[in-house]
Amino acid sequence: MAAESKTKYDRQLRIWGEQGQTALEKASICLLNCGPTGSEALKNLVLGGIGSITVIDGSKVEMHDLGNNFMLDEKSLGQSKAKCVCAFLQELNDAVKAKFVEESPETLIESTPSFFSQFTLVIATQLLENSLLKLDKICRQANVMLVVARSYGLTGLVRISLKEHTVVESKPDHFLDDLRLHCPWPELKEFANNIDLNVKDPVVHKHTPYIVILIRLAEKWAQAHGGCLPSTRQEKKEFKDEIKAHMLNLDEENYKEAIEASFKVSAARGISSQLRQVINDSAAEVELTSSDFWVMVAALKEFVENEGDGEPPLEGSIPDMTSLTEYYVSLQKIYQAKAESDCLAVEQRVRTILKRVGRDHCAISKATIRNFCKNARKLTVRRYRCIEDEFKSPILPELQKYLADEDSSVAVGFYILLRAVDRFAANYNRFPGAFDGEIDEDVTRLKTIAIGILSDSGFHGPTLSEDLINEMCRFGAAEVHAVAAFVGGVASQEVIKLTTKQFVPLAGTFIFNGIDHKSQVLAL
Repeated sequence: MAAESKTKYDRQLRIWGEQGQTALEKASICLLNCGPTGSEALKNLVLGGIGSITVIDGSKVEMHDLGNNFMLDEKSLGQSKAKCVCAFLQELNDAVKAKFVEESPETLIESTPSFFSQFTLVIATQLLENSLLKLDKICRQANVMLVVARSYGLTGLVRISLKEHTVVESKPDHFLDDLRLHCPWPELKEFANNIDLNVKDPVVHKHTPYIVILIRLAEKWAQAHGGCLPSTRQEKKEFKDEIKAHMLNLDEENYKEAIEASFKVSAARGISSQLRQVINDSAAEVELTSSDFWVMVAALKEFVENEGDGEPPLEGSIPDMTSLTEYYVSLQKIYQAKAESDCLAVEQRVRTILKRVGRDHCAISKATIRNFCKNARKLTVRRYRCIEDEFKSPILPELQKYLADEDSSVAVGFYILLRAVDRFAANYNRFPGAFDGEIDEDVTRLKTIAIGILSDSGFHGPTLSEDLINEMCRFGAAEVHAVAAFVGGVASQEVIKLTTKQFVPLAGTFIFNGIDHKSQVLAL
């Protein structure tokens, strides 16, 4: 990466690294409709250094646009909205390639579906249901990722649609260090056994790494308890008391660290249920057309069943701790050597599998395999139903649960009503609440449509809140800038997750409730 780019994107490089930034710079994004929601989403991506953008919008700038889109001003009135927004975005980052198409997205979807196959990802904003369903099919057939964003008064939604998304660098907020204190390998055990916990030198005693303390005391515990490590609350308390008994002074930080980390000794052996689900996925039965991810998963499965003895490859890093420098460096080397050995075993299995399915055995780089091994415990796979399937047959038990729950009922209410306003618009060529004199009549019409949607979904229980239906009509399909900025921000965040293949994207439909300042993801 060029030095100029490293300086420009320094802060975000600390989050997703050069690999993530390179993926962003290679991505080609298409935006449908450049109202405030779409413009805000694209602004965040342009500032982040996305490779190229194409803005699709056939409308002209009108007076009401100036009130909710800061990228437009009075000089823009009467001009192409796509052209004006594109020019503004280009000013924000001249490294991004920007172009626009003065065409209605609906027309493009109908007339030239192949147009969308050139993009990495499409962001569809403010698109009505009929066009959205068609676009979803087009994108799926072309293997183009789709992110749907909609803001409507004080509510909004974001939804992802693609067949499958695999994540190696999921980067969870909280994850247990991979120290293997419950099953140390021979080199680590030998190192720990060579250190005397009863040493009389107070400096050495207070600088013995907590990893060593826990391995030694866990081994002593297991010998006294039939080979079992502490598992019950009482046993864990007794184990902590055992650690405290070895302290010479109350100010020994390394022993305090050992007490705090003592629960790691009781970690369950083997792989997590989430990782087991991944390695047992049918896609791990690889063939010539399998992706690199699934080839490496197949190799991982073989490793766990053989060299790993039920465990995934070691990550190879250790946290900071109170320790003599020589002890800490030695521990680092032991962990790194084990991780390198595990990685080499996985790599050999990857090469064998590639050759077996008829691919070049060097098709996957060593660096890619190393990164995969480092993150093997955190692999994530997301699969998304096509939008039409979700609309026609939502998961009924989930829908019933959401509607019955006080906290979720508003979110699922907005979800249903956002579909209902589209049907309303299809029937009456306008959104509910467009005319003040017809709001009461629109409320009744919208309620009927919403009940119909619930009935079509197989739900015949309590209907939606009258207040919520009234609010939906009162919104009048307005794109409020504050809501649009928030929804657009969420959408751009998901685009970054998808293009960098880092962090875990939304699993369902994200609903923003601006009335109560709450949000929820609905899995339907």
